[in-house]
Amino acid sequence: MKKLKLPRQGGQLYTYTPENRGTWDVPKGKGFRKRIAFSAAHVVADPFSGTDPLHDSHIDWDSTMQYRHHLWSHGLAVAEAMDTAQRGMGLNWNQAKELISRSIKEARSVDGRIACGAGTDHMTPHSGIALDDVLAAYEEQCAFVEQEGGQIILMASRALAACAKGPEDYAYIYGKLLDQITSPVIIHWLGDMFDPALKGYWGYEDIDKAMDVCLRIIEQNEEKVDGIKISLLDKHREIEMRRLLPDSVNMYTGDDFNYPELIEGDNKGYSHALLGIFDAIAPAASAALHAMDEGNIDRYHSILEKTVPLSRHIFQTPTYAYKTGVVFMAYLNGHQTHFKMVGGTEGARSIVHLAELFVLADQAGLLENPELAVHRKNNMLFQAGIES
Repeated sequence: MKKLKLPRQGGQLYTYTPENRGTWDVPKGKGFRKRIAFSAAHVVADPFSGTDPLHDSHIDWDSTMQYRHHLWSHGLAVAEAMDTAQRGMGLNWNQAKELISRSIKEARSVDGRIACGAGTDHMTPHSGIALDDVLAAYEEQCAFVEQEGGQIILMASRALAACAKGPEDYAYIYGKLLDQITSPVIIHWLGDMFDPALKGYWGYEDIDKAMDVCLRIIEQNEEKVDGIKISLLDKHREIEMRRLLPDSVNMYTGDDFNYPELIEGDNKGYSHALLGIFDAIAPAASAALHAMDEGNIDRYHSILEKTVPLSRHIFQTPTYAYKTGVVFMAYLNGHQTHFKMVGGTEGARSIVHLAELFVLADQAGLLENPELAVHRKNNMLFQAGIES
């Protein structure tokens, strides 16, 4: 195996030789019996569109759809047009509509499960926004997802966070929406570590008070709620809320730091998964969940625990830059031909960060073709002035 010269912080170089090949023997296309497992999916940019990537990025639709088939082939469901797809962070609502429409059609072709984000990101938050403007924006996006035949993931709204004066405004908006929606939705509570504009969501910065508001909304609309995904990177809060949910409502973990423990659960319950990191670790996630189905919890943990250092690295502060690591993994593993992103966000992480990501991916057995990964990593290092 060819060696790499990788940089450390400060510019020192060290030699690294990949050792592990990702070989995961999992039944293709077979879902899981004991847990529901969604992977939020990234989009592949079109590097040849000739447009300004900061303001007018285009999408490579063929590669983007192929990646969803990669996820379905490992038994995972797809959470579409979420923050992993750079929703509101390079992907606008018009692009999201086409993404949702295309993905739902592809899901039908393989009987794959899919749920799609609906929010208010076609509305720019400003001081003059009224609650009913937010409601109308939500209604437009929810209607589109239902019209296309998708399950709704009710995304957190920057516009609502900007204009809500207290918890009663959140209860009003969510109550109105859930009353209109025909099929149960997944509510997404996205923490401000993922999106600073969502600070104080549910009307409180205090997490205990915010959780109380969210739980009341769910309890009052229980028949319209499939589950809630919380992305707070705090396992204790998730476990606490999980135990307080109505029996019919699922907890979907969005905790990319503690997912093995939360998905396994305890004698009082467990979390299903709706995770951005599953985009990057799909083969390992699938193998672990199949091991759980077979009752082999030791193997479940032996697989997933090796992925946690990689996930924590990808999701390190600033957390919202995790998309860069997810796309870099897809590039290293040959799922796309380039390392370019909508919004130009391939530059959101340093060369040193991506060098460590490479090592952690290898140690977790997640470089599917190490020779290709080394070649592509060397190309990137050369551009940074490091010759192998």
